Amino acid sequence: MSVLTNHLRAGNFIQSEGNGRLSRDQVTIHGGFTGAAKLLAGTVLGKITTGGKYVISPHSGADGSQTGVAILFDDCDPTAGDVLATIFTGPGEVDGAALIYDATVTSGAFTVTKDAELLAAGIKVRS
Repeated sequence: MSVLTNHLRAGNFIQSEGNGRLSRDQVTIHGGFTGAAKLLAGTVLGKITTGGKYVISPHSGADGSQTGVAILFDDCDPTAGDVLATIFTGPGEVDGAALIYDATVTSGAFTVTKDAELLAAGIKVRS
């Protein structure tokens, strides 16, 4: 017997957004490094200060990526190298239960911090 796994479709985490494409941007997702992995729609991203590429936002760091500023709109695979992807940057509201955080962002205070970072970027995380 096969087990089916369902995950979010592109942008399915969005509850409301700005008119037109105001809330979306196309950016470079950093890839091709050891440990690079496929990313799913709803992944919270940070922006690396040097170079301006985006990666999954960890709990801590010193390169800028530790601050959650956007959410990946659709799945992407940066394992072989950098890829262009669409991100959700707000203004808008998202379903908090649908967000995917880095493994270092454990439940509790760390997710509350990420949600506050997203709010500062114009993205309200709803429960």
